[in-house]
Amino acid sequence: MTLQINQMAPDFEAETTMGRIRFHEWIGDAWCVLFSHPKDFTPVCTTELGAMAGLGAEFDKRNCKVIGLSVDPVTSHERWSKDIEEVMGFMPRYPMIGDSDLAVAKLYGMLPANAGTTSEGRTPADNATVRTVFVIGPDKMIKLVLAYPMSTGRNFDEILRVLDSLQLTARHKVATPVNWKQGEDVIIVPAVSDEEARQRFPEGWRAPKPYMRIVKQPTT
Repeated sequence: MTLQINQMAPDFEAETTMGRIRFHEWIGDAWCVLFSHPKDFTPVCTTELGAMAGLGAEFDKRNCKVIGLSVDPVTSHERWSKDIEEVMGFMPRYPMIGDSDLAVAKLYGMLPANAGTTSEGRTPADNATVRTVFVIGPDKMIKLVLAYPMSTGRNFDEILRVLDSLQLTARHKVATPVNWKQGEDVIIVPAVSDEEARQRFPEGWRAPKPYMRIVKQPTT
């Protein structure tokens, strides 16, 4: 199954480094970043998990919970966490899902249904497709899907940037242009008529093309 934007994020129960959770219940009314890893004790993933731990306050500011997944048992994650802190200076303070039966990886379309039922004996290369980032909204709908190769570490500054955009555009009828950052100008979405736009944006807009109405970022 391939998951797409605006589909419901599949719910599941799983053991994590912070106890057993039911995923949707755990998210609650927050946003969520679920990011996955092919194997514990792998070098690129070690840097990613530590970097994400170091950004905890940034995600907290955005009411966004972080949860990791790796195709290994929770006991292995707990040992790996010590390496992550030693190498990166930060211990993961977010839960890490134990997926030793591959159930969540298959549920989220990161492994095929015939991948088996155990992580035992599987190499990182066997799980190379378990390198995905999902951003999930408080409505439990998938808002973003990114997949990375094992050789390329993820850019979590970009995840924060996208999260800012998603939260802004969920509140206002705007879209964010290329390379947008917090505080920069935005675009009124085409579905908003000029009449409605005048009510929403009384200061007016700049229109380099009839279909492109640029305004200051709303602050409320």
